[in-house]
Amino acid sequence: MASYVADATIIPDGYRQIFPTSVSGVGGGNGRVALIQCLNQNVRWRDDGGNPTTSLGNRLHAGESMWYFGDLRAIRFIEEASGAELNIATYQ
Repeated sequence: MASYVADATIIPDGYRQIFPTSVSGVGGGNGRVALIQCLNQNVRWRDDGGNPTTSLGNRLHAGESMWYFGDLRAIRFIEEASGAELNIATYQ
């Protein structure tokens, strides 16, 4: 089933659940778009080639979601405090 976002059709590609206790990426796959949901603890992320730290990078608050349009192999996450969980749905 296709979904419509910003005048484009996206097709579900996969789902991942990660626990970014150390620097973690989304992983492989063919996806080009991701819906990323953060649970339990805040996380930091970067997609510029550098690794985030617990105090450096863009913050995604626990309970928030974000759409990511970019190279899914480039984005990296790390939890700010123990217990973070990311649910990631990828789309083509």
